[in-house]
This record gives sequence, structure tokens and C-alpha cells, in this order.
Amino acid sequence: MPKGIGWRIGLIGIFVLLSFLYLTPTLVSKLPSWWSVLPKDKIHLGLDLQGGTHLVLEVDTQKAVEGTLDIVATDLEDTLTGKNLHFKRISRTGSDAVTVVLYEKGTADAVQKLLKDKYPTYEQSPLHDEGGFVALSLRVNEKDAQDRKDKAVQQALETIRNRIDQFGVSEPIIQREGINHIVVQLPGIKDPQRAIELIGRTARLEFKMVREDIPPSAVTIPDDAEIMKEKSVDAATGAVSEVPYVLQKKSLITGDLLTDAQVRIDSQFNQPYVAIDFNSLGAKLFDQVTAANVGKRFAIVLDNNIYSAPVIRERISGGSAQISGNFTEKTASDLAIVLRAGALPAPVKIIQNVTVGPSLGQDSINKGLMAGLIGVVLVVVFMAIYYKLSGMVANVGMVLNVIYLMGALAAMGATLTLPGIAAIVLLIGMSVDSNVLIFERIREELALGKSPKAALDAGYDKAFLTIMDSHITTLITAAVLFQFGTGPVKGFAVSLSLGVIINLFTSLIGTKVTFDLFLHKGTVKNMSI
Repeated sequence: MPKGIGWRIGLIGIFVLLSFLYLTPTLVSKLPSWWSVLPKDKIHLGLDLQGGTHLVLEVDTQKAVEGTLDIVATDLEDTLTGKNLHFKRISRTGSDAVTVVLYEKGTADAVQKLLKDKYPTYEQSPLHDEGGFVALSLRVNEKDAQDRKDKAVQQALETIRNRIDQFGVSEPIIQREGINHIVVQLPGIKDPQRAIELIGRTARLEFKMVREDIPPSAVTIPDDAEIMKEKSVDAATGAVSEVPYVLQKKSLITGDLLTDAQVRIDSQFNQPYVAIDFNSLGAKLFDQVTAANVGKRFAIVLDNNIYSAPVIRERISGGSAQISGNFTEKTASDLAIVLRAGALPAPVKIIQNVTVGPSLGQDSINKGLMAGLIGVVLVVVFMAIYYKLSGMVANVGMVLNVIYLMGALAAMGATLTLPGIAAIVLLIGMSVDSNVLIFERIREELALGKSPKAALDAGYDKAFLTIMDSHITTLITAAVLFQFGTGPVKGFAVSLSLGVIINLFTSLIGTKVTFDLFLHKGTVKNMSI
């Protein structure tokens, strides 16, 4: 046996064994109990192969910045009130500033110092006149605004992931793409429209006092109030009506203070409602608010829609409440899911929505397999006819290529898409292409009168650089596709990259081992090529 051939045969055998080991969970539907200590990852089918929904969401990150400034304005109201610093108005102005309007200039110095200490990174404007009053603005700087935008996208991604996990989708793909985009892939989903509604819902829950002293028909509404509507559906006719309410703009309690939300059935009316539980701070606030407002209306607002506006009959302790409305069990369940998962930090907009039916996915699988099978048969026949026994050695290398690639994809838990199948078919051509280069070099050396062993060594040596060049340039192309491509394009790039690396191994080491075994003694006079 030639020197060094033993470790090469061993390496090939180990790779084959590992490939089948990792492929077993993909090929076998039910694994034995003792398999738990062995690899369990398998190749997943992409949306284009098993059906499902592909969404690209755009996060309105500017709204997240505005939301932060609204919180700053509310915080300043509480702080200045606590320090007896009187003000006319504190509100967000535009999308990047909070304006404080004071009654008199005498309090300006104290307010300016407080703002500087409390918000040192914000830019403070000089004092200026606003309608005869003294005003100053607090502007968020560009770095803080960008940090808030980045955080909003990350928070949105985690919130969407939590919602999908509770929705029960198997093996979803949720990832950030670019500056403010999120890609969501939901394979095999049965009700895509419901999932889309669940994902895109902001789910901002607020509890606000109803301003019963101001009629909704009033010509002017104070700056600290707003009009919202409660929708109701007539059970008999299905007619939708809207009841307007004037609400206090400031939220007394928000959904951030929730710990749980569950669907319950009202025993009296047999209607579903959502029971919610607050954390310790929320329970304390809810207790204080209900104690101070017995006999008044308390609006439960979700995404700027009033779900109910009940009268507070008595103080409510214990940290529990309920949201009632015209719910079905499904809509109540969806509301409970989004409340448990938390509100989105900013609105999201669906900018791309592609849904593939399962029948179309199966059709893609069948066509992909047929294309691969035809490609394999044609290549095997051509190589066997044109290169004879050497061609059959190349065919064995091609089979090893496919086995290694599928094993590598299974080990990575990769998702196989239609472009991924195309990459595998391409790999079949690439594997024999490398051997064609080698075989033609060997033929040239044999034509010069060299022995089969000498021609083999010279052929591999002379083809080495050409094969390396072509594979490296293909790897560079695959890297560019992976970096700048999306979804299926990235899947193609991954399969192609793995295929290129594997093909280098099989063409330069795998097939040569077979020839070395037959030609190592140097007694073979003719080479079947």
C-alpha cells in the first residue's frame, strides 16, 4: 500500500460515517430512544418546499423615539410638580424634542438646572417666547436617537418571536435584516392571515380616566385630553356602532406592568373575556387609581381603540382586572397572546408578504428531485462512456460529494430551499468538471509515453492550480451572495460554499485514493481513461 494512503482512506470513511449519522434524523421519522445521545438536528424544508408565509416587516423606528420623548414629557410633569415648579405645558414637539412652557421667568433657572442634571445627554435650547410665556426645549441628540431606534428593532424582533412561539408555529425563522427590517418565515402555517394580524399588532394597552366633564361634541378639547371611540357590534344584526369618549391623555397604567393574560368565559353571559394580572407596581397603581375614582369611568384602551369603559364601583385590590368586549374565543386568545408577549416598541408595517401553498411546495420538491435525478443519470452515463473505468471512479466521487453535502447541511440544521436544490445539482456538475480537468491532463501525459502511475501523478499536479483557482473564485461569489442576498439566495450561497469545499476534498483526495490503490505497484500497463 502506498505511503500515506491509509489515513486518506480512514478520513473518507469517517466522513461517510458522520454524514449518515447526521442524516439519519432527516431520513428516519421515528428514532429509537437510545438515539438521544446522538445528533438530532435535521435538514428543514424551506417555505418554497413545504409551503408557508414569508414576511418582511419595517419597524417605524421614529415612532419609538417619539414614544421615548412622550415618556420624558410625562416624567418631567411629575418631577416639576413634585418640586413645586409651576408650568403651563410640557409636551413633545415634532419628532425629536420636548418643550417646557413656564408661567414666569423666575422659575427658568431652576428648571434649566434640573433638566441638565436629569437629562445630561439632551441638547437644551436657550429660553424663548411662546405666546407670551417663557419656553425652552429639550432635544434628543443624534446618537441617542439612533441607539433608541436600534433598540426598538431588537425589541420588536424579540416581541414578535415571543408571539410566534405562543402561536405555536414549528421552526419559524425570525431575523433582523438591514437597519429597520425584520424577516419572518413561518413554514407550514395553516392560518397565515391570523398570524399576520398577530405579528403586526402593536398591542399598546393603556388605562385612562374618562373626562365626563367634557362632552365628546365639544368644539375644543383641552391639550391634556383626547377623543377615542368604543366599537360595539349588535349581536342580532351585526351592525357596528361607535361611542365616542373624551379621555385623559395621560395613561395611568400601561400594559408594561402586566404579568399574565388568559382567556376566561363569563359564566353569566357565556362570553369570552381576557383576565389580566399586574405585577406588584401595577397592582399598587391599580389599587390607588380605583380607590381614588370610585363612581367614575375608567377606559381600557388597546392600540387607540377603547375596548370597554366601565364605571369603577369599588376599590379593586389584588392586582387583577378583565378586558371584555365583543370577543370570539379566537380573538380573545389572540389578544391574550399579544398582551403576554408585550407591546411592540414601535408600529410595524408589512412591506412584503409571500405565501406559498403546500401543494405548490410539494410540486417544487418533485420537480427539484426530478431535475437532480436526470442530472445524475446523464452525468453518470456520459462519464462512463467517455472516460470508461476512470469515469466510474469520478461517479463514485460525485456520489460522495452529495452524501457529504447532505450530511453537512443536516449537521448545521440548515433549511433546504429550491435554490439550495439548484446548488446541489450544480455541485454534481462541478464534481465531474474537476475530474474532467484531471483526466484530460492524464491523457496528455499518457500521450507523451509516460507510465499510468507517472501520468496520474503529473495529471493531478498540473490540474491542481486550475482547480483551486476555479473553486476559490466560486467561493468568493458565494460569500458575496451570502452577505448581500436574502432568504433563498443565502440558502443557495450556503449550499454552494459547502459544495465547493467538499468537492475540493473529493476531487483532489477522494478519487486519487482509488487510482493509487490500483496503480501503486507500477505494473499496470494501460489505464482505462
